[in-house]
Amino acid sequence: MKIIRIICLVYLVTLVTGFTKTGWNKWIPLFNGKDLSGWDTYIGPDLNDSGKFISGDPIGLNKDPRKVFTVVNLDGENLIRISGENWGAISTVQEYENYHLQLQFKWGVLKWGQKKNKNRDSGLLYHSVGKYGADYGAWMRSQEFQIEETNTGDYWGVAGGMADIPVVKKSEKEYDYDPRGIYITFKEGGEQGRRCFKSANAENPTGDWNTIDLYCWVDTSVFVVNGKVVMTLYHQKQLENGQVLPLTKGKIQIQSEGAEVFYKGIKIQTINSLPEEFANP
Repeated sequence: MKIIRIICLVYLVTLVTGFTKTGWNKWIPLFNGKDLSGWDTYIGPDLNDSGKFISGDPIGLNKDPRKVFTVVNLDGENLIRISGENWGAISTVQEYENYHLQLQFKWGVLKWGQKKNKNRDSGLLYHSVGKYGADYGAWMRSQEFQIEETNTGDYWGVAGGMADIPVVKKSEKEYDYDPRGIYITFKEGGEQGRRCFKSANAENPTGDWNTIDLYCWVDTSVFVVNGKVVMTLYHQKQLENGQVLPLTKGKIQIQSEGAEVFYKGIKIQTINSLPEEFANP
């Protein structure tokens, strides 16, 4: 009888948590296919075509007069459309840690302001903490999985986000991720700056869908573009009032940054380890 009770208890825990024998939970959709429930919007100050603030005042939280963030039907699918007209982001209401996040994106046609003659740009910002608009008036402190034409998979530290990355030197101020390289701390104001370039371009041609996978386990993150690992971050941290503190959890932001872009299939599952092929540097 005692053994039966234990088996029943284990089964009940499995049902409640979705925990599987692999140690990973079931997928949870972050986009319901209908509207932006579960997300907040934040839009920074208006900019001129040179990227300068027209006014120092942000449009703000959950105010979107130009419909920068909408749900549209395209080719029979409901998608999140980000127009790019204003700098800002949608951000999850909930914080997350120790997870595998997956989404699909493809570029639209429109480009705005200072990005009119540049590569289309967006971004997946994770471990987002602190105040809205901390970086460029538009984004919270976070780590960026860059989503940009030809540069998808680069790393940026946003508003104090920092990470140690193994790299090889590409030029005087440019470094490429290389798992066999020398570890360097990338941070704003540091000698190497806050950007690290991906190991290779794995993005599909503009107009095609791309699949992004982000794995976060404790203070390590792995960036995967269309099935190819292009970046791994270690010892993720943040600069807060002059102190270096861990940065291992937070909200998820998706940027509006001057280009029309569509997102779908946004889902998350909690994990209790990295996949075996990523676990060891």
